[in-house]
Amino acid sequence: MKRVLIFDSGVGGLSVYQEIYAQLPNVQYVYAFDDAAFPYGELPEAELITRTMHIVSLLVERHNIDLVVIACNTASTIVLPTLRSRLTIPIVGVVPAIKPAALLSERKAIGLLATPATVKREYTDQLVSQFASDCDVHRIGSTRLVEMAEAKLRGIAVPMKELSEILSPWQDKIDSIVLGCTHFPLIKGEIADAFGAPVNIIDSGLAIANRVKALLGEIEVRRVDSVVNFTYNSAAVNHHAALNQSLKEMKLEAIQSLNYPKL
Repeated sequence: MKRVLIFDSGVGGLSVYQEIYAQLPNVQYVYAFDDAAFPYGELPEAELITRTMHIVSLLVERHNIDLVVIACNTASTIVLPTLRSRLTIPIVGVVPAIKPAALLSERKAIGLLATPATVKREYTDQLVSQFASDCDVHRIGSTRLVEMAEAKLRGIAVPMKELSEILSPWQDKIDSIVLGCTHFPLIKGEIADAFGAPVNIIDSGLAIANRVKALLGEIEVRRVDSVVNFTYNSAAVNHHAALNQSLKEMKLEAIQSLNYPKL
């Protein structure tokens, strides 16, 4: 049985997990999130690297992991070189789906919806220059949407009026939205409703799942009911009843704490 570790600062990586699980349900999954240091977009780079290395290395050894997915755009642009230099197994990162959005856009006007750190990062500028030089690329950096996605999995409704206000600068300007944070596919339906006008909404989840499947090799796609898929967080475990219910519906076990507080 192959084992895959999926890591994020919060629950956003669950959107990536769902895409991978849909293709490979007989793989064992370990989902880990560093909620003690959430959100990563506001964390110094050196600390982000240290924390990611600690959690990922610990769980790779504990569960004999075959492949790691860094399901966080911010972490992927910072920590992948260090991880790949320390680990011998494949490491898959995520990047905003600028290229497919640019190809799909008829008006050549796309919106990048991400965290404030991601929309400002030089790596994002390089993606736009390389794959969307013929497009007008509008950017919104929002930590609030990350909080909305986190709350949704804990049973709290998305505030649609506030979401509409966040997206309002794009009205009548774009025909495609890139979800440049793995949290945002968790509220994809709400984003579509709040935007109002017909719009293409693109994320990286399927591409990541395809990459993982290719790296793991051909695996018979069949459900194995006896597989136990683990969930870890870094903060103390409390007030997670609603989230644990969402995890159970996704075939993940209740959260276990790694007790790794932010200093």
